Amino acid sequence: MSAPTPTAAGSGRSATERFSQKEVRAGAVDQARISAIATDVIQALHEVIRKHHVHYAEYDALKAWLIRVGEDGEWPLFLDVWLEHVVEEVVNADRLGTSGTIEGPYYIPGSPEFRSEASLPMRDGEKGTPFLFQGTVTDLDGAPLEDARVELWHADDDGFYSQFAPGIPEWNLRGTITTGPDGHFAFHTVRPAPYQIPTDGACGALIAAAGWHAWRPAHLHLKVSAPGTQLVTTQLYFEGGEHVEDDVAQAVKPELVLRPTPASSGTGEEVTYDFALDPAA
Repeated sequence: MSAPTPTAAGSGRSATERFSQKEVRAGAVDQARISAIATDVIQALHEVIRKHHVHYAEYDALKAWLIRVGEDGEWPLFLDVWLEHVVEEVVNADRLGTSGTIEGPYYIPGSPEFRSEASLPMRDGEKGTPFLFQGTVTDLDGAPLEDARVELWHADDDGFYSQFAPGIPEWNLRGTITTGPDGHFAFHTVRPAPYQIPTDGACGALIAAAGWHAWRPAHLHLKVSAPGTQLVTTQLYFEGGEHVEDDVAQAVKPELVLRPTPASSGTGEEVTYDFALDPAA
């Protein structure tokens, strides 16, 4: 029997299942705040209905679509694609160091750990352009941070993530480097590919009906932290890459766009990107 073929829809279902298994706690939220936010959301929808003169056929279509979002298990997808970037913007508005952006659904803690420099776990003959990603982790004054942790994960050359698509080794293209006294890190990997979010469910139906596209640009995911600092969760993109200017998730920021150059030795490309971390609150 042949191995299952990875699909965007399969990756999306896997991400939703993992989120559903989490014990998610919002913490104690004041009743007045809940009322204020819910009231504003409802009133904003009222204004949209009035502005666009929504009629009953459209209203019924919306109800049917909302039901389908739930049946397809796509509420996490919907929220992560179209709302998370604004939550991130609000939460990180006061940061002075490296900008954050959305985490996305494909993070897995506990990736293999290395010191200072490493090749990410990958398959023999892993497809893609060899890519050296390196830099230094510092505080806001530029002092290097020892024992900083740089977690990196990204899609493969076909746009799929390990642990979310069949036939890919468990920790493929995932790893964590701890820096030495100079704060330096270096990952040897391959350039990721752009990919589509799942389009076979309710979110895909919305995209098709609205005439939008479903593509995310190629990107690296990172979580960077050090003792006494705030964790930054971010993504880095590639200058000139497809959909950098029109990311479906609206997560690209100009300061997070890489400009790789030909590798100084061997084949492929390389880039240096430094992280400056805010002090712990």
